[in-house]
Amino acid sequence: MNLLNPPKVVCSTTLEPPVQQNDEYSNSGENGNESILDKLASAARFRVEQRKSVVSFSDIICQAQKVKTVEGFPFERALKKKGICFICEIKRASPSKGIIAPYFPYMDIAKEYERAGADAISVLTEPYFFQGSETYLHEIQQEVSVPILRKDFIIDPYQLCETKILGASAVLLICSLLNVQTLREYISVCDELGLSAMVEAHNERELDNALTAGARVIGVNNRNLKDFTLNMDNSITLRKLVPDSVLFVAESGIRDENDIARLEQAGVNGVLIGETLMRSTNKVKMLQRLRGGQG
Repeated sequence: MNLLNPPKVVCSTTLEPPVQQNDEYSNSGENGNESILDKLASAARFRVEQRKSVVSFSDIICQAQKVKTVEGFPFERALKKKGICFICEIKRASPSKGIIAPYFPYMDIAKEYERAGADAISVLTEPYFFQGSETYLHEIQQEVSVPILRKDFIIDPYQLCETKILGASAVLLICSLLNVQTLREYISVCDELGLSAMVEAHNERELDNALTAGARVIGVNNRNLKDFTLNMDNSITLRKLVPDSVLFVAESGIRDENDIARLEQAGVNGVLIGETLMRSTNKVKMLQRLRGGQG
């Protein structure tokens, strides 16, 4: 899939989004009811179709082509530093916890994270269930110098082009939503766009899919997106199955410096922390406290 250099026709493409074959994945809730992940994916498809009716796929590619690329994949560079890297998340709400931050000065939060020494910032852009916004990401990336990860539910390459236009350095790809072939294609698109792809897995099968697809950054979510249960040992268990050449990020449920110390001992490269920081009234002090868990 070559979006940036379509043959013969400048700023045009005959490429159609790949058909997602997710029959091997069961995202259904108990008794066949629609799961939270199903609802998130359906909402994402609805958003994409709305956007395409306003700006065509070929036009969004043209817009993405015009955005200057920062060389060297800065998100990956940040994760390669010595010690655990901190990806600090900006989110107002979640399906499992409801409103996390009633007062939500997202720009101030981003600047506070940077001042506290965040290695990267994750911004939720999903509007319905997480009350995120692409506006938040676009404005934040203009004011901070650390790499920005767009955290959303990516189900179409159209969203990858949007991510580039918004100014993010990286995007989240979720194995529960994308099969191996689609993951491989989306990672290729990200490479063309100069974006890092953090491929999220929840279990050994998804981890194998991420590695087969060629992921350079794998995020293991300790929260099961089907029922939102939490298992803090998930990252530690799955870290053993990932080669050292692949960057590894632990996500969700990280509460204190003891959790950080355990993850560092397990060889984790980075941690993505959202709720713990968002609920803190002093995010600089909280991040300093979490850093105290590093040996």
